[in-house]
Amino acid sequence: MFKVVVITDRCKGCGICVELCPNKVLDIGEHVNSRGYRYVVVKAQDRCVGCRMCELMCPDLAIYVGKV
Repeated sequence: MFKVVVITDRCKGCGICVELCPNKVLDIGEHVNSRGYRYVVVKAQDRCVGCRMCELMCPDLAIYVGKV
């Protein structure tokens, strides 16, 4: 079991992680962070297989995957 964590104040909502996730765990949220960006949210935590593509490709180091 894996847990995806988004550091919302680092996220600029570029969507790279959303597009690369093979199981569509992530989505762009409706709320904005302190920098004015709509940040990524975890919409289907149970689908995460721990591939870490989101973590590896995030240009802002705003997301990481841990084991539960």
